Amino acid sequence: MRDHMDAQEAAGAGPLTANGKPRASRAAQFMPFAALTGYYELARQQERITEPRHELTEEEALALSRTIMQVKKGDLVRVTYYDWDTYRTVSGIVARIDFAFRRIQIVKTVIGFDDILTIKR
Repeated sequence: MRDHMDAQEAAGAGPLTANGKPRASRAAQFMPFAALTGYYELARQQERITEPRHELTEEEALALSRTIMQVKKGDLVRVTYYDWDTYRTVSGIVARIDFAFRRIQIVKTVIGFDDILTIKR
């Protein structure tokens, strides 16, 4: 009988418990069970506070345009921008400015010019 158990252990089943089941399958019965899969993510989505998008006045748009034109790769900036349904602020070094596609990259965050509310240098 012991030779049979050694063969099972050698086959990768691992040590057996008293009832003959591999120890790994016994541990599986104690793993957490998520009966409400996706519920907690949905609840977090409901908790998010949405902000309406602020439309820039003509003066604000001109000032922002001038600031964007002055920003250079390597500058340290703080950008407040609209992301889906809320405003976010990111600070960091400008990695790239793409005037053709109208976007700026701060470290790893790519922001469209149309989403920017403010840029502080």
